[in-house]
Amino acid sequence: MTTRALLEVIALDVEDAVAAQAGGADRLELVTDMGADGLTPEVGTFAEVRAAVDIPVRVMLRAADGFAAGDVDALVRVGCDMRDAGADAFVFGFLDEVGGPDLGAVERLVARLDGCRWTFHRAVDRAADRDALRKQLADQPGLDTYLTAGSAEGVDAGLPVLLAEVARRGEPGYTQRLMAGGGLRLDHVPELRAAGVDAFHIGGAARRGGWSAPVAARAVREWRTALDASPDA
Repeated sequence: MTTRALLEVIALDVEDAVAAQAGGADRLELVTDMGADGLTPEVGTFAEVRAAVDIPVRVMLRAADGFAAGDVDALVRVGCDMRDAGADAFVFGFLDEVGGPDLGAVERLVARLDGCRWTFHRAVDRAADRDALRKQLADQPGLDTYLTAGSAEGVDAGLPVLLAEVARRGEPGYTQRLMAGGGLRLDHVPELRAAGVDAFHIGGAARRGGWSAPVAARAVREWRTALDASPDA
């Protein structure tokens, strides 16, 4: 039986969110400032998006470009503010100075987010040892997804890693969902779906004309159609 693949689309504002839902997105990742690869949006923006769409929204918690946690107190405060505004799912991921997971920062956020689901984002693609990172994070409450290209260079370079990791699904450290994203193209879909990848994340690919353009419902629909036409393993 074919399992419907999850399609997550990056949204910067209400216009993006409405278009993504109209095109068939299953979930949004809400961010601001893609010049820094996605930072925490304003609480007001989240509230507007939440009121405009009825698909799930995951909110980025990231204060600056790079993968250092920075001011964890500030991240905790904004996470709590987002929760007060109705957010129930988040995206974050921090590395320490040697490329391991910053467990202190992660654990402080997880404790205050009190059971919310969350995605460890593409910091995993910059980890010194991604297998060790997964195993160190395996028991973190709420962690249900890794957003990864398999490589810091994108899916083209990381495809063998993605295929190897999805084949380990269910092993310790590999119980979370693998969501492919980062330089993802439509021609990657058949091989990833055949291997069992069931979640896909797009940003620029959902737009006509790069990040200066809004999400286009037609572009999202093209991805929805491709995912639905490619059976899983």
